[in-house]
Amino acid sequence: MDTRRLDLNLLVTLEALLIEQNVTRAAVRLHLSQPAVSAQLSRLRDVFNDPLLIPAQRGMTPTVKALELLVPLRQALDQVRATVTTHLNFEPATASLTVSIACTDYVQAALIKHLVVAMRREAPGVRIALRILDVPQLELQMTRGEVDLAVINMNGAPPALRSQHLYDESYVLIGRRGHPSLRADLTVEEFAQLEHVVVSLRGGGFSTSVDNALVARGLRRNVVLSASSFLPVPELVAQSDCVALVPRRLVEGRGEQLLCVAPPLPVEGFAIGMFWHERSDGHAGFRWVREFIALVADSRASGSTESNCQTR
Repeated sequence: MDTRRLDLNLLVTLEALLIEQNVTRAAVRLHLSQPAVSAQLSRLRDVFNDPLLIPAQRGMTPTVKALELLVPLRQALDQVRATVTTHLNFEPATASLTVSIACTDYVQAALIKHLVVAMRREAPGVRIALRILDVPQLELQMTRGEVDLAVINMNGAPPALRSQHLYDESYVLIGRRGHPSLRADLTVEEFAQLEHVVVSLRGGGFSTSVDNALVARGLRRNVVLSASSFLPVPELVAQSDCVALVPRRLVEGRGEQLLCVAPPLPVEGFAIGMFWHERSDGHAGFRWVREFIALVADSRASGSTESNCQTR
């Protein structure tokens, strides 16, 4: 048998013919014309070198070979249908899926932790694998299937990837509750004199765009620590007289420990977006995950953060 002459449509036609044992009824079942089904039956006979169905007093009778084919044929087609249905229709309550997400530790704290809690309720079979973010390699990682999604700063992301804006982030100035000098009406000069923790994502840097703005005013910030990550900063600040500029979402829910005020000078925020490769664009499961991430991000944005950023 030359399997190269077979295609899925022929096998579907064979299944219908073996079930109906009648060309006319099989044509109705398949939404095809009777001549089209007759032509496909002729091709099937050539492929299998067997009549498959022979005329009978009422309809047609399957041959021995046709009867041998029926059960494995239906099993194979049912598996194909199940596979296609899984990719076209994603049922979060029962589906199993692993999603690899590349992101920074800030995104893990500001968004992913909320995503995981919500997803355990809605899609308990979906697992999240967090990957180390490597922006220069991101497109290649996605092409290879090593990363499915990236949730990152929209500035500087690979332009070839599909993307969706999630939210805009702003900076707030934090210090411990009861800090002797931190208050809502802080002047720029008073701000510069405080003991500051800065975050240098590349590590070791003591100057940021804020310092450039201060220098332009003839001021210099008192920086006592340069951290390589935002994550330890709120805890460090809560236990000292240091202050820090951090993304607002990072300190949500910490109003009892931290005093949170608007910076006394403009500090440029950033936009967080979601990025993915076109290879997963049409996958029902990944599409649901992307929509769910956007929903969680939007719910966090619409929730009040002002109550967590208390002033005195």
